[in-house]
Amino acid sequence: MDKKSSWSMTLPAIVLTVAGFLLAYQFVDPAPPNQFRLSSGSAGGAYQAFAQRYRDILAKRGIEVILQPSAGSVQNLKRLRADEADVALIQGGVDNTDGGDLLSLGSLYLEPLWIFYRDKEIKLLPDLAGKRLAVGSSGSGTRALALRLLEDNELLADVALQPLGGKAAHQALVAGEVDVAFFVASPQSPLIRTLLRDQNLTLFSFQRAEAYTRRLPYLSRVTLPRGMVAMAEDLPTQDKTLIAATANLVVRENLHPALQDLLLQAASEVHQSGGWFEHTGEFPNADFAEYPVSPEARRFYKHGPPLLQRYLPFWAATGLDRLKVMLLPLLMLMIPLIKIMPPLYTWRMRSRIYRWYQSLRDIDLASAQAGADNITLRQRAEALELEVAKVHVPLSFAGQLYDLRQHIDLVKRRLGP
Repeated sequence: MDKKSSWSMTLPAIVLTVAGFLLAYQFVDPAPPNQFRLSSGSAGGAYQAFAQRYRDILAKRGIEVILQPSAGSVQNLKRLRADEADVALIQGGVDNTDGGDLLSLGSLYLEPLWIFYRDKEIKLLPDLAGKRLAVGSSGSGTRALALRLLEDNELLADVALQPLGGKAAHQALVAGEVDVAFFVASPQSPLIRTLLRDQNLTLFSFQRAEAYTRRLPYLSRVTLPRGMVAMAEDLPTQDKTLIAATANLVVRENLHPALQDLLLQAASEVHQSGGWFEHTGEFPNADFAEYPVSPEARRFYKHGPPLLQRYLPFWAATGLDRLKVMLLPLLMLMIPLIKIMPPLYTWRMRSRIYRWYQSLRDIDLASAQAGADNITLRQRAEALELEVAKVHVPLSFAGQLYDLRQHIDLVKRRLGP
């Protein structure tokens, strides 16, 4: 088959396929951005430390995480709602409103409420009446939880509240400027480790922990075993019962799904080993989510990381994943075309040969009639033979072309010289 004929058959198929791909491309998700904003926590706090680890892990995947230090969960939540951050670490229980445009990627770990005091006789929260309390800075999750507990115990009018948190609260407690300090943090926080080793401070043990966890479902009852802090020093000297919220990874719903997958992988790498209050592999999970769980998070907890991201670099995996919609025109156009083209090609080549048989048959039938003009019919046969000699077909059809030539020669012989 000559090139002109080849193109006449293949060009429409190519144009149709390309048009299908261009149409499908309109539905391809945009490429993920190479950076996002993460509102973390106060300097020296666990949120900031974990956020820095996420940043380092994602940097290896080519993603820049812009860390935004904050006063804590309340400020983080405000930033998310105002679209001033894309991702944030949020303490469980700080928000009772509808999730709106926020999604949860799951809970990361348990963060107990640590209450340290200098007075040795405090056994129940009502015993805090008349005390000076450091309840966390404005905008912190510590302050939100502390105020809720004080309100439940009808103490807000009977205590002096100081808006101090973190290191400032620790310094005020050591200096005797406050009597009690509240902290919500992971035990991995260097500040908590320091407080637990201070022989002049006592860690409050919740004797009514079960009641608090039933009144506030986002809290869990946990136990700090004797000797957990330091075996050699027997710290603490007895089991301590604490109540704990969960740290949650919350994102805006418009955060690219591929970045959500990366965050989940980073969170799993950081938190799956467990800790003082978590078993290995227990976190992260979607069990304590206070916002709608992201579809990507549900898939991750059920099936693990996306298949392509397990074996390919991030950008290659996301590129292939985005283009999977392009398989639609391939399946709907290419496969039918592949099935149709060979029969169409065969029909096209045979039509170049078989269409001459009609003329040959007319000549043959005319020669069988009485009074036929064999000279004129022979001239027509010879003209037909010249036309057929100009026909070009692929070698696979050459046998049929030569059969036609033999049939023309046969009719010519019957018509005589």
